[in-house]
Amino acid sequence: MNYQDTIIAPATSVGSGAISVIRISGPDALKLADTVIDFKTGAAMSSEGYTLKYGTIKDLDDVIAAIFRAPHSYTGEDSVEISCHSSRYIVARILQLLIKAGGRMAGAGEFTRRAFAAGKMDLAQAEAVADLIASESAASHKVALNQLRGGYSGELKELREKLVELAVLMELELDFSEEELEFANRSQLQNLLDSATARIGKLVDSFRSGNAIKNGIPVAIVGAVNAGKSTLLNALLGEERAIVSDIPGTTRDTVEEVLNLDGMLFRFIDTAGIRESSDHVEKIGIERSYSSMAKAGIVIGVLDGAVPFKEVSKACAAIVARISPDKTLILVRNKVDSYDAIAPEEFPTVDRSYNVLQLKYPAFGTYDLDPSRLAEKISDYLSSKGIPVPEGISILDISAKTGEGLDTLRSKLVSACGDGPSDLGDATLVTNLRHYEALERALDDLRQVSAGLERHSPTDLVAQDLRNAIYELGTIFGAVTTDDLLDNIFSKFCIGK
Repeated sequence: MNYQDTIIAPATSVGSGAISVIRISGPDALKLADTVIDFKTGAAMSSEGYTLKYGTIKDLDDVIAAIFRAPHSYTGEDSVEISCHSSRYIVARILQLLIKAGGRMAGAGEFTRRAFAAGKMDLAQAEAVADLIASESAASHKVALNQLRGGYSGELKELREKLVELAVLMELELDFSEEELEFANRSQLQNLLDSATARIGKLVDSFRSGNAIKNGIPVAIVGAVNAGKSTLLNALLGEERAIVSDIPGTTRDTVEEVLNLDGMLFRFIDTAGIRESSDHVEKIGIERSYSSMAKAGIVIGVLDGAVPFKEVSKACAAIVARISPDKTLILVRNKVDSYDAIAPEEFPTVDRSYNVLQLKYPAFGTYDLDPSRLAEKISDYLSSKGIPVPEGISILDISAKTGEGLDTLRSKLVSACGDGPSDLGDATLVTNLRHYEALERALDDLRQVSAGLERHSPTDLVAQDLRNAIYELGTIFGAVTTDDLLDNIFSKFCIGK
């Protein structure tokens, strides 16, 4: 990567809007603009920064050029952003003219990499640029914006600086080891280690929430065959995403789709129906259902309200037995619209009274039990089978077919995540896997330092663990970098970013 080159690239999608923006950055950015554009008043090279200039590219288009002077630009270099009409032909021709004038096409993420090299942002902020552009919900946008503004990096830098101070004192001890001098106060060091370990541990723990916000909170829709899981997914999405059929075992693999609810992104996973099966392919699908339950943050257990209680309770037990206590479980009884179809004259009101029909239709469903009574009976059944009963177990009546109860279900999903974006405040959440892994390694190193102090290990061994922790923290915001690391990070950016 040659920073003496002047680079060019489209900064917007081409052919999908009214205008496109072509970005130029580098020592000859203004010169290239003057070569290609005939400005109405003055040249780009004689213009001040933060100036918009109108010009014409002969026989091609009228354009507006935004002039930025170093160091007051995104990259810290002289830059020009040309706004032209969003024709693929026009954009391609302008790029050809700029290349002919001496520019070259930018590599993936090269503009942001130059901003990092110029000290306009640190590495964590540079990665937040990509997250900000890719954000699909208010929550992921807010997390990325907080990181872009530097609060996250600032916290890590402050922590690293304190560890560096202590590392320097320990290095002095090594230099004067023969005199047995102690420069680093062991009590002070232990207090700092405890504080740093607690803070880094909190950041590591935040990755689960941060990753869910960034990529969507995984919600597994599970239940017995024909309970209406695929119908529920389609109803929540408002489109026919999953195949719906009366044939048991239609869904044999997981089907994933995302949905934005009140600023939070949810990644719904429709799973194969849980049952005993001899079909090899269906068994694979059922195993994937269990795997989805294990990975999901929220599980929607769909119970079939049109089958007898014995089958409902067995289906519920199959779900609850596979869920760890840290999962959010929302039980829904589906197909309540079928109750009206049996004897609508018995249900003159919308709220349904859950009575008399048990005598008329003793084998049909659980229509004779209101949701709270059904939850009690299922709790008793789970206890009798030795299965821990989820705390505060409750059941929501829904009809995936008619939409009844779905608004309440959506509200439950959102409330399970706190108050959404407004609940985040300025909280620091780790959303980047690279950062998470570096923090985990730093945490392990600091624990080794703490253990070494307790064992009165040689200072050089303790100092090495401390240096490792400092190194890992530095890799997050770019105090320590390698070309391979930078290439790997910025290769994931698009060209023009």
